[in-house]
Amino acid sequence: MKVLITGGEGFIGANLVRKLETMAGIAEIVVIDDLSFGFRENLDGTSATLLEGSILDDELLRQATAGASSIVHLAARSSVPRSVAEPMAAHEVNATGTALVLEAARRAGDVQVIVASSSSVYGSTDVLPKHEGLATRPISPYAASKLATESYALAWGHSYGLPVLALRLFNVFGPLQPPAHTYAAVIPAFLAAACSDRPLPVHGDGTQCRDFTFVGSVVDVLGQAITHRVSLPDPVNLAFGTRVTLLEVVAELEHILERRLPVDHMPTRVGDVRRSQADSRLLLELFPDLEPTELADGLRATVEWFERARPWEHPGSV
Repeated sequence: MKVLITGGEGFIGANLVRKLETMAGIAEIVVIDDLSFGFRENLDGTSATLLEGSILDDELLRQATAGASSIVHLAARSSVPRSVAEPMAAHEVNATGTALVLEAARRAGDVQVIVASSSSVYGSTDVLPKHEGLATRPISPYAASKLATESYALAWGHSYGLPVLALRLFNVFGPLQPPAHTYAAVIPAFLAAACSDRPLPVHGDGTQCRDFTFVGSVVDVLGQAITHRVSLPDPVNLAFGTRVTLLEVVAELEHILERRLPVDHMPTRVGDVRRSQADSRLLLELFPDLEPTELADGLRATVEWFERARPWEHPGSV
């Protein structure tokens, strides 16, 4: 079985490559990545084939999809704040790029496509946990582009019979997540600050809550979805129903690192969602054997990787 991963040099993609290499039946792994967010070093020691380039390159997609059984589409311009600063770039990659990936899969014939959507599509609804039947109300260009990602996938599934699975990822964290850029996610940003003896940057009062999901749990789902060729005409939340505030994350890191971590409260960012928690019932119906990693265990594994790799010292790599 050949699997194509777009964005495979990135944080989730590189973890997925390593997961797939442990699985029976995976004969070939091909990665497309333009290295705008991913790092070549992320795939060191793996057997994956890298095709360096953009998902906007139709000919590259045609080459990469030839003979593929499954495509895991992770390539994206991530980050809400970055999308607010550069909305059209987010649209081009996340919306147009997804349509190009789907069309390449359709041309190749009977290729399963798994796309990464986002919990941000729900917007600022007060309903918790967020279930897939809720109305979507994106409040940032990133969220709107991710709604386009999943909508295109489901439309290609309905219109052309393409086997598709649209997964709404919540706040994924873990090893290989880069901390050293302006739009770093919260946990690597916290760890980079802690390891550099700086206050942890908290936007707002820190009581905003998230459903943090360890990357190992995410790639377990992706691996099972590929193996069992799971497809569905509706989106699926990929998180496990936890509700943790940023200040609780700080407290857990203090426990792991065995020291106090000062906090620098900063202004709330445009487009940030206040409260997030997944309804995971549909996910667990589809994947009943999942055993998600607890937050404390995931944070401990992430801290161990940070202390070993020291990514905050190398902005151009992890």
